[in-house]
Amino acid sequence: MSKVLAALEAALGDAVATDEASLRAHRRDYWSRSELTDWLGESASLPLAVVTPTSTAEMAEAVRICRAHDTAMITRGGGSGVCGGVLAGRDQVVLSTRGLSGLEQLDEHDLLATFGAGTMGADAENAVAAAGYTIGNWPQSIALSTVGGWVATRASGQYSTAYGNTEDLIYDLEAVLPDGSIFRSRPTPRAAAGPDLRQLLLGSEGTLGVVTRVTFSLRPQAEHGIRQAFHFEDFATGIEAMRQVIRPGWRPPVVRLYDARESRRHFRDTCPKGRAMLIFLHEGPRALAEAEAAAVAVICRELGGEPADRQTVDDWFAHRNTVPSWRELFEQGLVVDTIEVATDWRRLNDLYEATLARFEAVPGLVAASAHSSHAYRSGANLYFTFAAAPGRDGMLSAYDACWQGAMEAAAELGAGIAHHHGIGRVRRAWMATEVGAPGVELLRRVKQALDPDGLMNPGVLLPDS
Repeated sequence: MSKVLAALEAALGDAVATDEASLRAHRRDYWSRSELTDWLGESASLPLAVVTPTSTAEMAEAVRICRAHDTAMITRGGGSGVCGGVLAGRDQVVLSTRGLSGLEQLDEHDLLATFGAGTMGADAENAVAAAGYTIGNWPQSIALSTVGGWVATRASGQYSTAYGNTEDLIYDLEAVLPDGSIFRSRPTPRAAAGPDLRQLLLGSEGTLGVVTRVTFSLRPQAEHGIRQAFHFEDFATGIEAMRQVIRPGWRPPVVRLYDARESRRHFRDTCPKGRAMLIFLHEGPRALAEAEAAAVAVICRELGGEPADRQTVDDWFAHRNTVPSWRELFEQGLVVDTIEVATDWRRLNDLYEATLARFEAVPGLVAASAHSSHAYRSGANLYFTFAAAPGRDGMLSAYDACWQGAMEAAAELGAGIAHHHGIGRVRRAWMATEVGAPGVELLRRVKQALDPDGLMNPGVLLPDS
């Protein structure tokens, strides 16, 4: 038995698992490339152990022990990440946050809810919903992701246009830093006390510490909701409709535009072929929801939008999180993934067309499409899906070529390379195009200051030197 394993077991007992089933279940996330590598039968190493502390103090002790024994630590929540942020190797220890789970405090006066970082998103939302509130974060992975994972990846949910992204919903945080010390942010609605240190943890992907507790600022559940949809001549016109809706200050929680290919796939019975479907959810006080829905309808009609049946949006809500597994697609000979990027309104359609062109140049491409799911005053995201059938021997190379094409298209147009899934391993080589060489160096210096031995989730976020 290794010295670090012996020390962990002596200090944490049953929180330490070394059986093969646990090691296999925790060694990676849901990255399509990792899943594909496993499906192709390529050998994969297993971590040394999985440690599941049940308190922040235990997590801190686990970090101190691993650090004392020069052992790399891989933080894992629900394992729903799709960018390779979790991929544990031999002699590395997985720190699972799942033992830090549950609602710890609900303050209905100040609209605050505190959870252990390993609480599953759906469980957190259900806990506050029972009292009449909502967190307001509805990622597609809500049933599979943890609230700590939302912090670590700067995640974004389907209602973000009105309610904001994870960084807008967080009130305060607790985390174990790489030296085993415990950081707690001040629980206050705003501060002008130097840089916001919570931002070091938001998006850090386990490289700068382990988030152990999260407090959200809640909102009461909406009094009234209205759903509507319109289809447009093309994707560019739909983009302009989104821009004109957001510009004057309307904020529908859901503003989601599908290109012609995805519209045909999702709304075959209600969207004519070749047209782009734009769906909305308006909610809040009844008067506000009704006024917003009416104003948005006027904007869409003035741009040639044709109203779709209300059932269109109802069906979308009913099935929005239902997607096939990677393995189901691999079995059909398809290598598939999604890539989300973002830019300003002026360049959004150019980014859409340039990225699709890059995909189409990949041998074996079967389909490529996109939708926009998060809109802001000065721009929006694009969420691409590609599918290629290059034959078994060409699946990995086709996957890499599609990703390279998407990242190059974003870089050439000066667009953001990641909107809400994070960097992980799949994007880290392009980080300099996102933050520049000085930005990469700044991140390296922060990493060196907090984790001088590089033990926290090595191989993630930062490009190779």
